[in-house]
Amino acid sequence: MSSQTSACPSGDEKVQLFGLLLETNARLSRSLGLELESACELPLAWFDVLLQLRRSPDGRLKMNEIADAIVHSSGGTTRLVDRIEEAGLVARQNCPSDRRAIHVAITDAGNAKLDEALNVHLEYLDESLAKKLTESERVTLASLLTKLNASR
Repeated sequence: MSSQTSACPSGDEKVQLFGLLLETNARLSRSLGLELESACELPLAWFDVLLQLRRSPDGRLKMNEIADAIVHSSGGTTRLVDRIEEAGLVARQNCPSDRRAIHVAITDAGNAKLDEALNVHLEYLDESLAKKLTESERVTLASLLTKLNASR
């Protein structure tokens, strides 16, 4: 009897597609992480936090907003931010509208480190995406990934 039977849907196109998405994400994340570490001594998780802070309207976010944006647990995010803060790239600030909440803000040193990392990131993207996919393919991929990431 074959290991792939109708009772075992591992050959299903949806299962294979999801596996391909996971594999692609893991490979790209791993190789980008190595590039960032070697070129500017910035772990990929730190890069992600700094980028989220830069994208926020006032350069700061609440801890739970960071956790949601980078898909980490709140405890994991707190430990991650602790390490980034020790390096001087972010600072905790009291929230003016909610005394219980703490904001995390990117510092000048964090902005400088992010600029350095973004140059590495852009070079990586040229090699990993721009040279491998046409502009039309990149637009289609962005549209499909946006659709998959849309809230239900």
